[in-house]
Amino acid sequence: MIPTRPTENTIVLGAGLMGRLLACELARLGHSVSLFDAQGPDAQGAAARVAAAMLAPLAESAVTEKSVVQMGQYALTRWPGVLAALREPVYFQQLGTLIVWHRQDSAEATRFVRQLESIQQQIPTLPHAQGVDARQISALEPALGSRFAHGLFLPEEGQLDNRQLLDALLAEFERLPIEPHWHSPRELSDFHDHVGWVFDCRGLGGRADWPGLRGVRGEVIRVHAPEVTLNRPVRLIHPRYPLYIAPKPDHMYVIGATEIESQDMSPVSVRSAMELLSAAYAVHSGFAEARIVEMSAHCRPALPDNLPAIRTLGNRRVQLNGLYRHGFLIAPAMLDAVIELVNHGTSPLAQRLGLVVENAVTAS
Repeated sequence: MIPTRPTENTIVLGAGLMGRLLACELARLGHSVSLFDAQGPDAQGAAARVAAAMLAPLAESAVTEKSVVQMGQYALTRWPGVLAALREPVYFQQLGTLIVWHRQDSAEATRFVRQLESIQQQIPTLPHAQGVDARQISALEPALGSRFAHGLFLPEEGQLDNRQLLDALLAEFERLPIEPHWHSPRELSDFHDHVGWVFDCRGLGGRADWPGLRGVRGEVIRVHAPEVTLNRPVRLIHPRYPLYIAPKPDHMYVIGATEIESQDMSPVSVRSAMELLSAAYAVHSGFAEARIVEMSAHCRPALPDNLPAIRTLGNRRVQLNGLYRHGFLIAPAMLDAVIELVNHGTSPLAQRLGLVVENAVTAS
């Protein structure tokens, strides 16, 4: 790949999380960016809008590969700098994750602990999970101390407000050399003659250009619960629906768990809503008086191995995709790897983190 030149005329396809992050970073580096998206500026078409935005590499290690955990660990160190570069404030906290379970699910909890121990052996730099009893749970989350006898505390993990971030990145477009084109779907082939960089960040919109890309449905419920006070994300171990509850400002909570192999974009199912809400009530009875603000469903883009990847197509064409359920967890790692590719033609960071960078021209 050719190193970038000043004042590049650059195309970015897709204005979800990666498209917005990349457009802003390229513009700061001197690129003149044209951004195309099939939807409007409110990101209604982006999977990133339907997310809890938890930054929890150790918690996610139970359901993903070592490379994603390493990217998440790296990204945790980068998010404060990414957010500091924005003019608009974005809610961010790094108070760790609390894992709890009911007595009847102790066997599932034991399996979960073994999975954490396995990944910690592979990545010694990960902070170690700390077993906590009822007294320690009460010190971390006073509202839960009498409800659970045992749990795990995963230090240093964090979260942010996904919608505040998407809005803050949008606000950056007004002060950076970025020209957004809303309701303007484009294909890679539309820029065959473009001499500058073209970055495809369309998620599922890029299925025609990346064989094997599929959607995995996720469903979340946002509730306003003034009677509930949680300080950090809480995860409930359960054999059927491992629930997460992510507290946002002003007693707003994002509740989620479902992961369905489907590209169905229809509204949240009754079964999912009942399971999510009943599980949340099992964590804290105060959710019974909460008000449902929104039920949302979207499909996250996933590759066959459920791992993210970058593909270079030659002629300064680059695809980023397959972030799956880990978009906010790994986005800064993906961003920095792409910028290395642009500036130097290779990415030592990607190699170090295990992020796949495929040369599609050579592979073919």
